[in-house]
Amino acid sequence: MPDEERFQSAISRFDAANSEDPRKIVFQDIEYPFELLYAQRMTHWLDRLAPEASDVLRLAARSQHICRWQIPRDSYPMDRAGYHRWRTRLYGFHAEKAGAILREVGYDEASVSRVEQLLQKKNLKTDPEMQLLEDVICLVFLENYFAEFSREHEPEQVVGILRKTWRKMSSQGQKVAVGLDMPAEARRLLDQALSGDPDQA
Repeated sequence: MPDEERFQSAISRFDAANSEDPRKIVFQDIEYPFELLYAQRMTHWLDRLAPEASDVLRLAARSQHICRWQIPRDSYPMDRAGYHRWRTRLYGFHAEKAGAILREVGYDEASVSRVEQLLQKKNLKTDPEMQLLEDVICLVFLENYFAEFSREHEPEQVVGILRKTWRKMSSQGQKVAVGLDMPAEARRLLDQALSGDPDQA
């Protein structure tokens, strides 16, 4: 199978899997399965930041949350330790799901292993592709999900999460993030997080 045909087959299978998400979200008057829209947003941002990105990075971006609804957050204790256990399990789960699809469409083991490595978030600050993927993840969150997230949590918690998010990003990613269009309250919280003043109202 030619490389481009194999790549498109993998993307189609990722999207088919994410289309089974029972959760729905409306964007620009169109209803999408939640994780399908998330995957498309990941591709959109990767294309903006790095149009020359490798196929393995593009595949990792598209399968970042593949079938995430199958392991809901409340399947683990609702505390910090439970959250970290849930996230760690998801990294392996997404890698397993994506890897199986990639093998089915004929990718060699080296390519499959690389996608799995990226999905498991290894070597963030030393792997340029992993750092780029993390920038994309953060930008998708900040542009599309942060405003709603900020309304559902206490401001102090939101500011702390923003600071952790910021530390994960490269200087390039941070520069792009500052220019995002956000609702006024979301922008205020981001500015507070970046100001380093935890007492700012």
